[in-house]
Amino acid sequence: MIQRRYLQLDVFADRPGAGNPLGVVVDAHGLDTAGMQALAAWLNLSETVFFQPRGGYGADYHVRIFTPKGELPFAGHPSVGAAWAALELDLVNPQNRQPGATTVDLVQQCGAGLLPVRVSVVDGVRRIAVRTPRAVHRHDVPTPTWLLAPTVFGAARGSLAPVLYNNGPDWWLLELASEAALRALEPDLARIAQLPGKGKLALFARCQDQPYALAVRAFAPGVGVAEDPVTGSANGAIAAYLHASGSLPGQEGRYVASQGRELGRDGVVQLHVDHEDEVWIGGQVQPVIQGQLVW
Repeated sequence: MIQRRYLQLDVFADRPGAGNPLGVVVDAHGLDTAGMQALAAWLNLSETVFFQPRGGYGADYHVRIFTPKGELPFAGHPSVGAAWAALELDLVNPQNRQPGATTVDLVQQCGAGLLPVRVSVVDGVRRIAVRTPRAVHRHDVPTPTWLLAPTVFGAARGSLAPVLYNNGPDWWLLELASEAALRALEPDLARIAQLPGKGKLALFARCQDQPYALAVRAFAPGVGVAEDPVTGSANGAIAAYLHASGSLPGQEGRYVASQGRELGRDGVVQLHVDHEDEVWIGGQVQPVIQGQLVW
């Protein structure tokens, strides 16, 4: 048994108890893939990250990301949380980290490769944004007939067609006609679990007269997560789809999404599609647990 530093963070959260919980195992030496998977399953959070020895290639830190049922090449809230932990615990020493600096650039190594990270401090609040892997529209997979129906799980679809996007994980994306319908939705998780792409469906709706432009819910029963509180990869895929379809909300490629309210988590995700058509996801991180694991 080895004592390992452990953090639990709330990501995409402006206060503890909001956003998406993340497990962070700082000292993962001696844990093989099976050991990390077993620990992630025991912690039973939607994702847990394990810090690895840096592999070079210009990365500031290296993580592996696990759900209770498997490893992911990329996931949004683990990437945002990992960057926060790396800075908070002085696991990185970026060259441009100067006293009083308001921005710091990092590079994360994960299963999806090297991802740029931008850390900014505004009014004393640290915000972290990660550039997602470029999303790809998977035209090779036929859309299940039930996703094309006028109503899905009793809710009217929006104007955009359902699609499958991949930005590390696969996500089926489905627009609903109203925020109210999305908030009240009671999906058939067994049907979602059978979707090609490991059974994941992200639904979104446009919002009026709200501080956020989109409301989002994400269901991933195929990987052991019935409903994810706040999902960076799904939000990133949605932003890429909206940009490709010419229907991105907000101004200058920036908007805010709300996710997790139905689970009592009320997370906030900041989205940005930059001038190179790259998608950035970001938000705040709150520490809630710090201690030791014996594993």
